[in-house]
Amino acid sequence: MSRSHTITHWDPEDVQAWEAGGKKIARRNLIWSVAAEHVGFSVWSLWSVMVLFMPSDVYGLSAGDKFLIGAIATLTGALLRFPYTMATATFGGRNWTVFSAFVLLIPVVATIVLLANPGQPLWMYLLCAAMTGLGGGNFASSMTNINAFFPQRLKGWALGLNAGGGNLGVPAVQLIGLLVIAVAGNRQPYWVCAVYLVLLAVAGIGAALFMDNLATPSVDMSSMRAALRNRHTWVIALLYIGTFGSFIGFSFAFGQVLLLTFKANGQSASDAALHAAQIAFIGPLLGSIARVYGGKLSDRIGGGRVTLFAFVMMTLFAGVIIAASTSAGSGAASGMAMAGYIVGFIALFLLSGMGNGSVYKMIPSIFDAASRSLDADEATRAHYSRAMSGAVIGIAGAIGGLGGVGINLVLRQSYLTQGSATAAFWVFGVFYVVAALITWRVYVAVPQLPVDDADSAVEAEPVRGTIESTV
Repeated sequence: MSRSHTITHWDPEDVQAWEAGGKKIARRNLIWSVAAEHVGFSVWSLWSVMVLFMPSDVYGLSAGDKFLIGAIATLTGALLRFPYTMATATFGGRNWTVFSAFVLLIPVVATIVLLANPGQPLWMYLLCAAMTGLGGGNFASSMTNINAFFPQRLKGWALGLNAGGGNLGVPAVQLIGLLVIAVAGNRQPYWVCAVYLVLLAVAGIGAALFMDNLATPSVDMSSMRAALRNRHTWVIALLYIGTFGSFIGFSFAFGQVLLLTFKANGQSASDAALHAAQIAFIGPLLGSIARVYGGKLSDRIGGGRVTLFAFVMMTLFAGVIIAASTSAGSGAASGMAMAGYIVGFIALFLLSGMGNGSVYKMIPSIFDAASRSLDADEATRAHYSRAMSGAVIGIAGAIGGLGGVGINLVLRQSYLTQGSATAAFWVFGVFYVVAALITWRVYVAVPQLPVDDADSAVEAEPVRGTIESTV
């Protein structure tokens, strides 16, 4: 704690300075950023596990209520990414990471109190789930901060690792939930929360000891306004709805869909919860790992190509789930239908994780290419690229998280009106087709993107040929 935690000059593109010690500083900050974001993701997705512990006869919540709880947690986590994007520039990356870890103690304690006292009104569960959304906001501040620490040539790897390590918080909390079910039964869910009281303390203290603040802001309000006027921001945000929105939406919903399917097959509530927990963590786990490799592969062959591949394959496996769901209808699912559900969902997790990494690799690549079209010195170009990338990371992250809200709400409505999820899966499949076409049209097939008629140089965009070399 005695050392200074503020770095006044940071230029990761300076190879000599990077090799002389810069990379050690960047990696140290990356490690604790991943740790804090990992625990934040676990708290954000806490209620995806808690609903498996909450039998309707004890807590008085319907399946529709549980999907609504997941939607509220996802909504607040997505919306908080806007202010969290600005937080590191205002308060410093280290300072905000410490705060954002310790503040999550509040919703975790509130969850323990609620679960230990069943029979509370629905609004109390919704309020508590909304507070866990603070953990979802951690993603934006963490990604914006780490984007500023690493050079362009390593951003795909660094951002993929940071985001993938954070995403692993989803299967981690589900695995801890499974262990609690196996050891303590499904009537004592608050033991899951107790584990995270300890982990949050470790993450906050570690960030305070080992992370740094950068004196040069990574993003500011002028960059945020410029990003909101830039066409690529909205295209990237749409693609991120399909990738990250699918990942976080299915992370909240997959266990609940499995539980309902197992109950339709005649299993008791406790057995259905146990079997759902045994499978539900696999998809988020593989998706989180795939995110790292999606970013790394994009460093080699281009984020646009990887993203296009991800959406094409997601369309295919959405079709597998539609076939399985249509076969089962609203009744018991056959062995083949169950296999289709599980294989299809796990494939969607893998592919959406890969797409998460590739879409986020595209962001710094696009604005690094755009900086070369500016009539400015190298320092101005570097600031432009870093600031715009940080702004778009936050905006796209927030809008992408709203895709998870949509998934939970569409699934809820499908079950309420049809008694099955078939209609919801059709909606998801159509969206993946649209996203694939947009990716192909904007970032893969078109030889040139027209330059916007910008009022200032900060809004300038490069021609398609420049983007192609890096995207």
